[in-house]
Amino acid sequence: MSQRTCLYDVHVALGAHMGPFGGFEMPIQYSGIVAEHQACRQGAVLFDTCHMGEFLVEGAGSVADLDQLVSCPVASLESGQCRYGLMCSPDGGVIDDLLVYRLDTERFMLVVNAGTQADDAAWIESHLGDTTTFTNLSADTAKIDLQGPAAPRIVQGLLGNVLGGLKYYRFVQTLYRGEPVLLSRTGYTGEIGVELYAAPDQAIAFWNEAMALGAEPAGLGARDTLRLEAGMPLHGHELTTERNAGEAGFARAIADDKTFIGSDVVCDAARRKQALAGIQLEGRRAARAGDALCDASGSDVGVVTSGSYGPSVGRAIALGYLDVGLTEPGTDLTVRMARGELGGQVVALPFWKKGTVRKRIEGFLKPR
Repeated sequence: MSQRTCLYDVHVALGAHMGPFGGFEMPIQYSGIVAEHQACRQGAVLFDTCHMGEFLVEGAGSVADLDQLVSCPVASLESGQCRYGLMCSPDGGVIDDLLVYRLDTERFMLVVNAGTQADDAAWIESHLGDTTTFTNLSADTAKIDLQGPAAPRIVQGLLGNVLGGLKYYRFVQTLYRGEPVLLSRTGYTGEIGVELYAAPDQAIAFWNEAMALGAEPAGLGARDTLRLEAGMPLHGHELTTERNAGEAGFARAIADDKTFIGSDVVCDAARRKQALAGIQLEGRRAARAGDALCDASGSDVGVVTSGSYGPSVGRAIALGYLDVGLTEPGTDLTVRMARGELGGQVVALPFWKKGTVRKRIEGFLKPR
């Protein structure tokens, strides 16, 4: 039986189309995927991400243990800073992709995917030393993503001037309605915004008050098209236990100056037979995960991992793995589908190049 987040009744009252995802019953869409997608690009939308897992890792051995567990650098993180990383198996496959938040010198929060939460917890606990403790915070932690160029002003209207100077991949701990909350700025849509971590009752209040200030609810359908246009990976599609993490090409997430579980495989260029690439297709017809990618001679040279029509770019786009040497932008391909073939071409990521995600946040706030 699927679980429900604390916002389930809110979604139903708003008329959301619900469906299963990661073991939860989640909103797939409200007004429609394209409308919600464009609302994020032009205004602000709310995503229920309470299904994701949050772990607290702390203690004298926490830095060393986490540096062994995840691909990104942990020791160099400053308090108030977060990083995206991969948790790999000894053979280089991706167990999960996650965010690492440094709360204090020896206190960290990990944010993991819903469907892998139980396995992630077991894996992490089995690789911690005696001076490191692990606490699963997921049941008591709600998460809401407020994304879009209008998002900072909505936060300002609810929490005051807490976002001034907040840089990309940084976070601030503050109060909302007298209770502690954490606001981070990482993003998954290509647009500026924040992620709120709070108690469930606080999250419900924040959702309703943000809507009253103009934020629109959005479901997983729009979240997927937004992240695809932004060239962001989805666990189970671009990242899997069967695929060498090094082939994904997320260089910033993989440290080459430390050892971590699987690093001997992940960091060995000779082990990478394929690489992840962006592909634009002819017209609006979308490729699907599992469709074959073929070269000019018709030979199979890769596979599509995600595909959709991109509302902001106005054409069908896809992510897929291609044989090394075929990922240069401008390379022509054919997508072989069960219902025919489509022409395509490799393009540089991200597909959507007008995103606000890295812009200075002061430009999106009301002057004091």
